[in-house]
Amino acid sequence: MHSLFVPADRDSLALRLAELEPATARHWGTMDPAQMLCHCARGLEAGMSDRPVKQIFLGKLVMPFIRGRVFGDRPFRRNAPTAPFLVVADPCAFDAERARLANAIDRFVQRGPATAAKATHIFFGRLSGEEWGILAYKHLDHHLRQFGA
Repeated sequence: MHSLFVPADRDSLALRLAELEPATARHWGTMDPAQMLCHCARGLEAGMSDRPVKQIFLGKLVMPFIRGRVFGDRPFRRNAPTAPFLVVADPCAFDAERARLANAIDRFVQRGPATAAKATHIFFGRLSGEEWGILAYKHLDHHLRQFGA
């Protein structure tokens, strides 16, 4: 299973992030590349409790039934719903957001799985550090695929 805590997986994501350009066309969704970078940085910041959240009620109801799919081998599906605080509608500066995301990835990894396990995911609730690493990888992979990277 891929994880942001696995150096080889993190390196492959870094190479794919480096391929991304400000004008790269999306294959689905509404965000442009800069907005996607901001969106992903916000997600990691939540995973570090920089943006503390509480689990929503729907997540408490549904999570036991979808846990296997979320943390399984299959990539995330297109056009999945997102938490309001992760929606990015305003224009963003591509280079600044790429640097912000790279910094968030570094901080997330440096803090490690034990610290990640202390954060609450808005939909999935309490996760182990290993689950946070998998989820972070899958989220970044999903959005890089969105832009063909």
